[in-house]
Amino acid sequence: QVQLVESGGGLVQAGGSLRLSCAASGSISEILTMGWYRQAPGKQRELVATMLNGVVPNYTDSVKGRFTISRDNTKKTVYLQMNSLKPEDTAVYYCYAKLREVGIPRWDDCWGQGTQVTVSS
Repeated sequence: QVQLVESGGGLVQAGGSLRLSCAASGSISEILTMGWYRQAPGKQRELVATMLNGVVPNYTDSVKGRFTISRDNTKKTVYLQMNSLKPEDTAVYYCYAKLREVGIPRWDDCWGQGTQVTVSS
């Protein structure tokens, strides 16, 4: 059973910083992509940042220059450093991974349970 476990969410004032972490565990053969999505109340889930293994990361325009995604492949972990946070960044942040499990010849999309990020004005 593959799991993605997030940590690091919380409440912060506008202009502040938070760092999210997400660790993948289980019988994992390979991880292709890891990243972060978010969903604000009443809105659809949207991509925040993703990182294909060994490739330049991809960010949504609204976070460019403020957020930084990084991966530690040895730990099967992805991070999201969020600086200069704004109230509009308030959302539940979900970790995402496209991976293969040992003995299963297909790529699966996996999601974490989500972590709340609240930015006060």
